[in-house]
Amino acid sequence: MAELTKVSFTNLDKIIYPELGLKKSRVIKYYIEIAPRMLGFLKDRVIVMNRYPDGVDKDGFYEKDAPAGIPPWVETFNRYSKTARRDINHILCNNLDTLIWMANLATLEINTTLSTIDNYDTPDLVFFDIDPEPPCSFDDVIDMALLLKEKLDELNFRSYVKTSGKKGLHVVLPVIKSYNFKQTREFVHQFGKFMARGSDIIVSEFRNSRDPGTIFIDYLQNIRGKTMIAPYSLRAQVRATVSTPLEWKELKKGLRPEEFNIFTVLKRKTDPWEGLLENKQSLEVK
Repeated sequence: MAELTKVSFTNLDKIIYPELGLKKSRVIKYYIEIAPRMLGFLKDRVIVMNRYPDGVDKDGFYEKDAPAGIPPWVETFNRYSKTARRDINHILCNNLDTLIWMANLATLEINTTLSTIDNYDTPDLVFFDIDPEPPCSFDDVIDMALLLKEKLDELNFRSYVKTSGKKGLHVVLPVIKSYNFKQTREFVHQFGKFMARGSDIIVSEFRNSRDPGTIFIDYLQNIRGKTMIAPYSLRAQVRATVSTPLEWKELKKGLRPEEFNIFTVLKRKTDPWEGLLENKQSLEVK
């Protein structure tokens, strides 16, 4: 690997997924192989790294600010943070070397913003996070996602779905850069409220999001600077699951998120999210 990249590798034999016996070298290999499907989506989007240098059985940490001593070829985006009350030097992942560099830092989870740096206040993605609380099952989540697609289809919206890599599903609409985050957040919120009115288990308000046996249509990530897990990112789960783009027709009862993992995803022949960013649409109801 060293001949193919500018990255200086460290601790390649470190066990990152103990239950599977997977070393950091295997994580890096995964990101090299999946790069053709990831890099186009990540381009010019702020990255938040979720790092697990001691493995997924130990505490990880989020890193929004570029760590000290980053290589000069890693691109960054500087922006003042009101929350932190200082400038944040955000990582951008616009090439394979940067993706490999992040993997070498034991960045398992790669989170990305819903807007690009050329228009940071204007989202080009609308994000529905479908998140269940037990005893709701993944089958229930599938039912809700398919119902959401049906309602979006009725209004002529093109939607894309992926596993979260955990217990939920993510539905995304690529949109033209004509809206602010308040508008996209309200769009998702209103959709959630509409669906909740016809369901005993769907909830649309954060105050109910932890109620047992419910599915929350989370609109709250549709805020400037908030992130979603990137398509094809690993998750810090014991089975090395991957947040995996799916064809809508793949969503059937019996499907399980753990089927999509570091071993299986690379064998998938097609990328259901190919061309997503070229399919931007208006949010006006037709």
